[in-house]
Amino acid sequence: MILITGGAGYIGAHVALELMNKDEDVLILDNLCNSQRSAIDRISTLAGRRPGFVQGDVRNRHLLDTLLRDYPVDAVVHCAGLKAVGESVHEPLRYYDNNVGGSLTLCQAMAQAGVFTLVFSSSATVYGDCTTMPINESCATGQPTNPYGMSKLMAENIMKSVASSDPRWSIGLLRYFNPIGAHPSGLLGEAPLNQPNNLLPYLLQVASGQREALSVFGTDYATPDGTGVRDYIHIVDLAQGHTCALEALGQRSGVNIWNLGTGRGYSVLELVSAFERVSGVPIPLAFKARRPGDVTCCWADPQKAADELAWRARHSLETMLADAWRWQCNQLQTEWVQQAN
Repeated sequence: MILITGGAGYIGAHVALELMNKDEDVLILDNLCNSQRSAIDRISTLAGRRPGFVQGDVRNRHLLDTLLRDYPVDAVVHCAGLKAVGESVHEPLRYYDNNVGGSLTLCQAMAQAGVFTLVFSSSATVYGDCTTMPINESCATGQPTNPYGMSKLMAENIMKSVASSDPRWSIGLLRYFNPIGAHPSGLLGEAPLNQPNNLLPYLLQVASGQREALSVFGTDYATPDGTGVRDYIHIVDLAQGHTCALEALGQRSGVNIWNLGTGRGYSVLELVSAFERVSGVPIPLAFKARRPGDVTCCWADPQKAADELAWRARHSLETMLADAWRWQCNQLQTEWVQQAN
């Protein structure tokens, strides 16, 4: 059985579905602070069976001890945590408490229970404002530009330390670039409970008339159109990277680091333009000053994951955006039906 912390969230839910599609038994732990219980129902519909679910916080040591004692868990995928760069600048202590504290408590509980296989949701933000593109796993870390990235790096360092202290550990650090999109069925996607902190969820709310305009933070970056460039990866590709990592960790010990990205960067304006083509919906823009903590460019060299995991991102930007828009439209239709009833 595989325990997925944060398994009702955007990334965790897609990871759960991919694992269940491979006939793995899954137990989800989520405190629902930025996710919804309905995600469990959606996973169940798509997988044809229901994952185990416990509502609770990964920082709760007693709860973790109980779960690892009562369920036959042999590996953990650690997705629980806060994830917004801008928000972390304003609420750093909350981010360190959740992301670092949760990772520390989880590693302690796993060691006590004798569970030593761990896949960690890390982030390309650990590379900081790297000037060399594309970014590979040998690029320097240690200078993240925001507390979110620093919290991920601190959690990585905890895991490196425990792996160095005990050869039984087998850990995969997956450095995500920018996951977007939704399951192609339109039944599973990102559903932020409050104002979205990431680009595409906000854009989708603008496209569906829930918000007036998309804020574009910074038009004076050293890029072709002045807006920041990111490597956007389809959420299904990202989730499949976790299943590949778990398989690989069965033959590997210590800490293993893999970038999960496409190897191609798109600017904010390029993404908006692509979305307008895919959806046929014009997006009003509001240009604003740079946001603290953002970097100029960030895209991956995914070759190491291709070589060691036999994994590669396969979906185009247009497919990512089309799947995300289908999810958003389905969400709105569901809300209209509920209001009508």
